[in-house]
Amino acid sequence: MSTEINHDNLTEKERKSMARRAGLASLVGTTIEWYDFFLFGTMAALVFPQLFFPGADPVAGLLQSFAALFVGFAARPLGAAFFGYFGDRIGRKATLVTTLLLMGIASTLIGLLPSYETWGVAATILLVFFRFCQGFGAGGEWGGSVVLSVEWSSKGKRGLMGSMTQVASPIALLLSSAVVSATIFLTGDNFHVWGWRIPFLISIILVIIGFIIRRGVEDSPSFKKMQKEDRLSKQPVRDVFRRYPKTLFLVILAGLAQGVPFYVFTTFAISYGSGQLQLESQFLTNTLMVVSIVEIAVIFYAAHLSDKYNRKSIFYVGALITVLMAFPFFWLFDTKVAGLVVLAMSLAIIGAGTVYGPLAALIAECFPAELRYSGTSLGYQLSAAIQGISPMLCVYLLDTFNSTAPISIYLVVASLIAIVAVVNLKKAKYMDAEDVAS
Repeated sequence: MSTEINHDNLTEKERKSMARRAGLASLVGTTIEWYDFFLFGTMAALVFPQLFFPGADPVAGLLQSFAALFVGFAARPLGAAFFGYFGDRIGRKATLVTTLLLMGIASTLIGLLPSYETWGVAATILLVFFRFCQGFGAGGEWGGSVVLSVEWSSKGKRGLMGSMTQVASPIALLLSSAVVSATIFLTGDNFHVWGWRIPFLISIILVIIGFIIRRGVEDSPSFKKMQKEDRLSKQPVRDVFRRYPKTLFLVILAGLAQGVPFYVFTTFAISYGSGQLQLESQFLTNTLMVVSIVEIAVIFYAAHLSDKYNRKSIFYVGALITVLMAFPFFWLFDTKVAGLVVLAMSLAIIGAGTVYGPLAALIAECFPAELRYSGTSLGYQLSAAIQGISPMLCVYLLDTFNSTAPISIYLVVASLIAIVAVVNLKKAKYMDAEDVAS
């Protein structure tokens, strides 16, 4: 357990040490939460249609499975509002510890859940409920993690520090893909019977590790200062909607340039590759690991460039890369040639990664300190709820038009909308003066 520290008396060395600790806590904690969140997406594509939605034709079963996946996205704005309130009222740290525990418990229970064959519709209902809990926890995780790391950083490092939360996403995708791939290899034909449970049960170990790390982090100096001066908002969620409705709307649209391509090029690509193209599941999960490594490097470099040059410019470059890759991705993927499939997914993720690098700091800088947890969380998670329809929408478009062209158009439109939104985003007043960690 950490002891209370006096932020006013911290030396420069101590501030930098706390900033590094906050960055590590953001990286590890968010990685664990996204591991659980992405794991559900992979299983929704590979095994849940047969285990929890039997009796339907393959397309209907996949749509039902992705609908359960979407429940997590729909819950994220609710979690953002709930945890945003407490994050801006009682502190970032305590709230983040709670979101971590909620996610871990829900994921572990999914791993213990009997299938439809054993419990009938009750199993399906519980699966959807646990997915809701996952989304509720994730809704408060991202914003709090970003705010904690950005508020501990100096002005010239906000992009890089914010990317500690961002890079957790591909690391989690890498980790979940590696665990699923190893489980498929070790359990063979039993993967669809009981092997799929192993990755979910592993999450309880990861949660314990994350809990220990997060307990050692202090709330940021800016939050402590607001608390000391009694400047905390009494109704932060209400105040975000009342004082920053335009900013909130623009942040929601800005997030489309990352979330839409990410879920099309990962979650949908898995189901499309295994279902339509008859590619091996293990090959696809292995490819996701390669994609994750590429995205990690891109996120860090893009965040660094956003500190050195301009966050908006880096964002525009990423969105335009997605526009350029929207059609070539499927042209390469449809060849079913292993090397070209890997190339398609690796090139396509560069756009989303370039957007994601500066996105955390870009959003956090739009809201004042007293509303930052709520504003950042709500904007990002409301956008995520929209993004969450992507796998379902892609399945529908493919089944309706028997072509991937409408999916490519969807990617282009989402990216262009996001660019227009970011052009109109403004940094919060006094944000540059709030250089609390320098």
